[in-house]
Amino acid sequence: MDNGWEVSAQAWVDSIGERGDWGREHVLDPVMIGRITGRSFKRALDVGCGEGRFCRMLKQAGVAATGIDPTPQLLDLARRRDPAGDYRFGRAEQLEFGDGSFDLVVSYITLVDIPDFRAAVREMARVLKPGGSLLLANLTGFTSAGAEQGWVKDAEGKRLHFPVDRYLEEFPFWFEWSGIRIENWHRPLSAYMAAFLAAGLTLTFFAEPAPVSGERHTRNRSGECHGSS
Repeated sequence: MDNGWEVSAQAWVDSIGERGDWGREHVLDPVMIGRITGRSFKRALDVGCGEGRFCRMLKQAGVAATGIDPTPQLLDLARRRDPAGDYRFGRAEQLEFGDGSFDLVVSYITLVDIPDFRAAVREMARVLKPGGSLLLANLTGFTSAGAEQGWVKDAEGKRLHFPVDRYLEEFPFWFEWSGIRIENWHRPLSAYMAAFLAAGLTLTFFAEPAPVSGERHTRNRSGECHGSS
């Protein structure tokens, strides 16, 4: 099923750059790297690695990283930027790796792209070593619940508020910016938490980080789950 990524791959690459978009650079990267630094992780799987930016950050932090992604154009770019890296075609819902293959699995704003995210969570938990960590960042449902409507503005175009609608439902929507048009999924936080618990994971860290730099302000969610030992 086409979710827009193959058509939008080049626009994504042109948009994100090596430093990432604003939210990654100023909000999420500091938290994600902070959860990795000093933790002695040896082998990581980056699920939905895209152009490989976070795999390269993992390597800089001393963690051997394997990236998987279902978009060939993005994998091609990842391999060009990191010829020695390990980038493979694959889908989160059916990982090619054996049980307990990694002590760290990363999902960096990828769950919103996956229709059967419950299968993906089960697979990510399966390939974790006992006591390993699933480190993920995801969009807040309070944003995606009203994404189709966008900002409500006054007659002069000034933003008044962002609507929250159908928060407790699960549904896909098309999201467009900077020449990119992709299908994302809105889900309430409870849906994700139920999937993590059903996979036998234990929540050990949760944050709604504020920007640490930059001029604008935004909020996303990041968290970490541990596999059962």
